Amino acid sequence: RYHDRVLKGLRGLDLTRVLAGPFGTMLLADLGADVVKVEDPDGGDPTRVIGGGPASPYFVAVNRNKRSIAIDLKKKDGQALLARLAARADVLWHNFRPGAAKKLGCDLEVFRAANPRLVTCAITSFGATGPYRDLPAFDLVIQAMSGAMSATGEPGGPPCRHGIPTGDLAGGLFAAVGTLAALHERA
Repeated sequence: RYHDRVLKGLRGLDLTRVLAGPFGTMLLADLGADVVKVEDPDGGDPTRVIGGGPASPYFVAVNRNKRSIAIDLKKKDGQALLARLAARADVLWHNFRPGAAKKLGCDLEVFRAANPRLVTCAITSFGATGPYRDLPAFDLVIQAMSGAMSATGEPGGPPCRHGIPTGDLAGGLFAAVGTLAALHERA
């Protein structure tokens, strides 16, 4: 099958958790990229235990085709290991709140200086600038703030959550498309 090797040779680091980021990096892995999911050694991605763990169906569904490593980014040796991995990577994704990446030693500017070809993707709830940049969010908040919930439900009734996490899935999909565009530009 051609589609599962189109990104063969591409190395990715996935520091994301829950859904939007893991879904986007899953798409890259499904296309043949070698994606390494980096998790906190204290429990890893929180979705590991949804519906039972440590390999819940939720976790497995969006982390297929990836390898995994536990790295404590709060420790200097963990930060040094991540820097070595980033030096050999093509893509690095995270979904930390603005400022949190730098605090954990995941300073994208430093990684890019060491590896100028590194494509980075930061999925945040409200972007890196603006009045809401420091606020956390999840799919339901994005559905509500975007107005998407107002178009769902019974006529005349209250806004209703979508049956699937459209905000997270769309965020991951658009981030994957943006990453592919950046890789094309780099080439």
